[in-house]
Amino acid sequence: MNPALEVSSTPSDEDAKPNAFTTPYEGKAAVLHKTAVLSLTIIPFIVFIGAVIYYWGEGISLMSLLLLVGFYAITTMGIGVGYHRLFTHKGFQVKPWLKAVLALAGAFAIQGQVIRWVADHRRHHAFSDRPGDPHSPHIHEGETWIDMIKGFWYAHIGWFFDQEETTASRFAPDLLKDKMLVWIDKQYGWWILLSFLLPGLLGWLITMSWTGFVEGLIWGGAVRVFFLHHVTWSINSVCHVFGSRPYKTRDLSRNNFIFGVLAFGEGWHNNHHAFPAAAVHGFRWWQIDINGLAIWVFEKLGWVWNVNRATASQKQSAHVTH
Repeated sequence: MNPALEVSSTPSDEDAKPNAFTTPYEGKAAVLHKTAVLSLTIIPFIVFIGAVIYYWGEGISLMSLLLLVGFYAITTMGIGVGYHRLFTHKGFQVKPWLKAVLALAGAFAIQGQVIRWVADHRRHHAFSDRPGDPHSPHIHEGETWIDMIKGFWYAHIGWFFDQEETTASRFAPDLLKDKMLVWIDKQYGWWILLSFLLPGLLGWLITMSWTGFVEGLIWGGAVRVFFLHHVTWSINSVCHVFGSRPYKTRDLSRNNFIFGVLAFGEGWHNNHHAFPAAAVHGFRWWQIDINGLAIWVFEKLGWVWNVNRATASQKQSAHVTH
């Protein structure tokens, strides 16, 4: 079978108990977990609201816009190309230096340590939209609209507050053996700090002023994190509720054009769940997949190889809803 049809390194234990693969937070670890989640979700939101109010009527500078777009692009590809398509699904092989760059770019997205992120996502595929899925909008919903909204909110952000951690030794044992990734994982606090400071420092270098530093910190840092977080989280929530399902899967994953664009190709979620290890998610010419394009460029440059792609015959197989 072509690897594009498989969930590379992902468990699929149909009869296993989902809670056997989680470890509860306890004591200081639980307090630290809640504090970190609250800080990294609320602070960027507050800064975004403050920036909108402060800059209303005068707009933002070209420098601030470029820092926002530039760091958004880098960190979005860090999550999509690095954390997701490379580290989670082994969609291609890569030179060591580029693997390190992608891991750092993903860490700068401030969506969690690479090993924890991969473990959660592999668990999502193993139990997608069934008990054990860490962020399904469906297993927590009931009959009413209120219940559906609660399920949607849980998939989008509520699951971060769960007092349990996916067991990395079960879902990401390969990453635990990778010394470079383990080191990057352990330095996560520094990457959070640099994710905010780097755009600020660039703003200072461009303008040689503290105003430039603050603008870089706001737009290339906090506002960028706010946008990227909610775009990425929408893959868990929106893309399991709204959109098309051209492929038969055992879950309710959907293709969503808006988040296909905003998330650089991650929004072609039904395509991805049908062919999890495929490194390219956009199957049609209009399915914009910037992450897939980046992988193609890297391949042409010789930086990546053995890129998994779903073949035409596979797409026309029994997996396709005609």
